[in-house]
Order: sequence, then structure tokens, then C-alpha cells
Amino acid sequence: MTAHLTARPHRHPHPRPHTAGACDPAGRRPRHPRAACTGAPGHDARALASRFAHQLVEVLTGARPSGQLMRHTSLDGYGQLASLVRAGALRRGGAADRPRLGPVHDRSPSPDAVEACVRVDLGRRHHMVAFRLEQRGPAGQWQCTAVEAR
Repeated sequence: MTAHLTARPHRHPHPRPHTAGACDPAGRRPRHPRAACTGAPGHDARALASRFAHQLVEVLTGARPSGQLMRHTSLDGYGQLASLVRAGALRRGGAADRPRLGPVHDRSPSPDAVEACVRVDLGRRHHMVAFRLEQRGPAGQWQCTAVEAR
């Protein structure tokens, strides 16, 4: 018995609404990678800290290359991150150990800064990761200016 396959167009279960003027002629929205990093009035510090914490832990555990966070860190912040990666600050105990992040605790000492920390469980070991994000540059992009892991 042979199965006959026919090509059907893929339909997304939840199509995105299209807005006039925001799409190109092909019906796609233009991509602006830095738009996700720019500050908006009334930014959500908790969501920002949570997203960055996940990316940071992926770098520290070796699941993501550190170069992917280069544009999201200041020169000093990237130096600290690279040093932690070289030292293996969040080295996995085994191949099956997947990092589990606890709740991200954040505070905003000023409107253009967010300080956050998160507990990371790696198998039987527990680590703490702390970082500071600051809004910098003419575009108001958020950058990590300091990072620590223990």
C-alpha cells in the first residue's frame, strides 16, 4: 500500500493581523532586529530582565555562543561575560543537566537602569546570576553593563 502525498500550503493556526502601511508589497512586516532592544516609554523592566536572563544563562552554560550577546553588552559587560564563560562559571554537571531558572528578581534604581538576579539550578548545583542593564546611545538600546555569576 503506497501513500499519496500532495503538497498543501502551510497555514498558521493563528494568522497575524495585517495593518495598512506596516507591510511591504509582499505582505510581510519589515524586520528591525534592534527594535526589540530599544526602550519604549513605560518599558516593562520585568519582561526585559527575564528575556535577558534566559539569553545570559544560555551563554554561561555553553548553549549559545557569547558573540550573540555582543551587541547587547557594553565593552566592560562583555569582558566580564567572556571571563565568566572562560572560567566555566555555570558549567553543566552532565549532558542531561538542563538549566532551570527561578523567578527573576529585578529593580529599577533609575528610569534608564535595571538590576536583576536569578537563581539557576543545574542538576544538584545552584548558582546565582546578577546583571545590570542600562539604556544607552541615541536609539536608547538596552545594554548589559555588568554581570556576575556564582
